[in-house]
Amino acid sequence: MSNKRVGIAWIISLTAFLGSLYFSEIAGFVPCEFCWYQRILMYPLAIILGIGWYLEDRRLPYYVLPFSIIGVCVSTFHYLHQKTEWFSQAVQCTEGVPCSGEYINWLGFITIPFLALTAFLSITVLMITMLKKVDQ
Repeated sequence: MSNKRVGIAWIISLTAFLGSLYFSEIAGFVPCEFCWYQRILMYPLAIILGIGWYLEDRRLPYYVLPFSIIGVCVSTFHYLHQKTEWFSQAVQCTEGVPCSGEYINWLGFITIPFLALTAFLSITVLMITMLKKVDQ
């Protein structure tokens, strides 16, 4: 098993976990509904990847990929909801913080859902490369 890949994936998930807590608890950004879904998918990854890395579990990609792939889908939808007219009309948030809101917008395209998408996608790619290595 590639311990280095798992370590990198764990650091990515831990960074996303702590980053989301920073944005909500320190910066004061109230998470929208889609942000909560992304947290629900990312927080277990920080635990699963940490334990899997410690135990050197060869089956780790099978535990991680369902969370990370669904996370890619939710984050992609949320990002498109923020950035495109068609997706912004597909779902309307009726209560709380609007899902189309952008607390940050670095360089004109980096938003919180984009950061989550990058983390989920990176973890997914690392886990798929581990699967390919195990199968060989």
